[in-house]
Amino acid sequence: MNKPVTIRVMLVDDHMIIRRGLAACILEYDDLELVAEASDGLEALQACERVQPDVILMDLLMPRMDGATATQAIRERYPDVKVLMLTSSKESEPIQNALKAGAIGYLLKDVSAQELVSSIRVVYQGHSALAPEAASALLKATLQRDVRPLGHDLSERELKVLHLLVKGMDNNQIASSLVVSLSTVRFHVSRILTKLQATNRTEAVAIALKHHLVAHSP
Repeated sequence: MNKPVTIRVMLVDDHMIIRRGLAACILEYDDLELVAEASDGLEALQACERVQPDVILMDLLMPRMDGATATQAIRERYPDVKVLMLTSSKESEPIQNALKAGAIGYLLKDVSAQELVSSIRVVYQGHSALAPEAASALLKATLQRDVRPLGHDLSERELKVLHLLVKGMDNNQIASSLVVSLSTVRFHVSRILTKLQATNRTEAVAIALKHHLVAHSP
């Protein structure tokens, strides 16, 4: 008989009373385990290395390091960690920023305990969980994509990886050049393909050269 899966959860919120409520909710379910808490994004980044959570419930507006910045940093270093934003912000721009940073889900803090737990299980399986406001923002971003230059949303690190792809490097060579892990390179390459609407590396390189996203140097 297979052992039941336990989902390791970390809470990130600068309000202790909110963390206490979320912790109490998580402790009610046998398949969820609370492994760490953090009061801002910087603490969350530091805790990730220590506890290796499966899912992070991440607030958006926090001191020192906000949720979107922390999400991008965590996803770069630990691409297997799923980040579920849990915030009160309904504005389109913060939602888009969080999703671009690598969050797989976005919920508002008025969500029910049952919906929250269900969303944790969903994102653990690699599927998205979006509040209606987040889904609307994502749709808006998709509709705007055609009127913005292709590749406009590539991060500085993604542009560096793209430049090395253009030079013909494979993932191992890129990892060595940038002094990052192979899994981090795979994460960046996946994000580049998505943002350039490319089906493979060769197509991504062709798009990069066509739109002058990087210089073609030997």
